[in-house]
Order: sequence, then C-alpha cells, then structure tokens
Amino acid sequence: MTDATTTPPLVHEVLAAVLQVRQGSLQVLLWERALEPHANRWSLPGGRLRADEDVETSIRRQLAEKVDVRQVSHVEQLAVFSAPDRVPGPRVLATAFLCLVPSHMDPELPGDTAWQPVSALPETAFDHGAIVLRARNRLRAKLSYTNIGFALTPPVFTISALRSLYSAALGYKVSATNLQRVLSRRGLLEATGDTARPGRAGGRPAAEFRFADSTMSVTDPFAVLKPPPADRNG
Repeated sequence: MTDATTTPPLVHEVLAAVLQVRQGSLQVLLWERALEPHANRWSLPGGRLRADEDVETSIRRQLAEKVDVRQVSHVEQLAVFSAPDRVPGPRVLATAFLCLVPSHMDPELPGDTAWQPVSALPETAFDHGAIVLRARNRLRAKLSYTNIGFALTPPVFTISALRSLYSAALGYKVSATNLQRVLSRRGLLEATGDTARPGRAGGRPAAEFRFADSTMSVTDPFAVLKPPPADRNG
C-alpha cells in the first residue's frame, strides 16, 4: 500500500500534435479510440517510450509506424504534461511534441485516423484537447518571431498562397503586402525567378517564392503578429 510520500509506478508516453493547413483551416491529426477508457473519443498519435530511445526518436518512430506520417517538416518538444490524474489508473507522464506537415502533402492514413479542424475539435480523450490548443498557440507565437512558416508551405509558393496559409494558422486574415514586407525585410523569402500559371480567371502571372532557409531559427525575438483591431475580440 502506498501513501502520498511513496513514489508510484510511472509510465512515460510521447504524444504528437501534428498540424497542417488543409482546405483553408488549421487541422490536427487524431485517431478514434476503440477501447476504454474514453472509447470513441479522439486521441493524439503516440505511445509508450521504449527504454532504448529518447523522446524525439520515439515520436518519430511511432508516427511512421502508426499513421504513416513520414514527411513531417518540423518536430519540436512542446511540453511535459504531468498532472497525477491526467489519465485513469497508474500515473502516466506525457511528453508532447508539435509536428508540422507542409500543405502540399497528403499522407496516407489508417481508417481510424483523420484530420480534424483545430477550431472545432471532436470530443477528445484525456487532456489531448488541451495539448492540441497548446500546440496551436506555440505555432501562432513562432510565426511572429521565427521562420517556422517554411514548415507549412510547399517548396515554392506565391505570396497569395503564403498569405492564405498564415491566415489559416493564425486564425485571422493577414495582409499579403504586409506579410511580404515583413518576411522580406528579415531575409526569409527569396524569389525563384519563376511565375505561377494563371488561374481560370487569367490575369498577370504571380511571382513564385521560397523560404531562404528550412532550418528553424529566431529571426526577430521582439516581433508579434497581431490581428487587425476589429478582429482582436473575435
């Protein structure tokens, strides 16, 4: 029998909040539980940490094995979730990761797994909904002061397409002109010299760009992207 001063058995799991901009919205990869506890609720992919691996190795392995997400463009540790009662039964410590998939990728998924809009999550298991929101907030913050936008985009893009991706991730409309000015001033964008094919409506071909670096770095530690005044209370 244990008391409050006795160290209980501790299980360590890793979880991935895999985010991607799909169909104009920021979405997260979830799988539907078939068994109790929390049967039929939606969970983040992940599982137990093996004795012979570190946490990042573990989450990359489990993503590849369980949901066939092999083209993750960015992985970073998000937070440790350690509330004693976060799951029923023996205590389980969770190390959660933020993972990003570029918008042009469409990974093959098992039948019990689906992309879900972050703004309208289904009923989630345990504390997984809170982890998703923490991941969303981390992404939004880093879009302000790092070059992490590279992890959301295809290799080349127009400014209009980039604006759409940033708007979806941030949750409010972004000015294409301001976005280009800010990212160009920081040296994050470079022109490819090519133009995109005109759409059905025709018009002038749009110039194509790419991110100058695909390694995450802090570009302006004091920058904060903010929604227009009318949207801040929305």
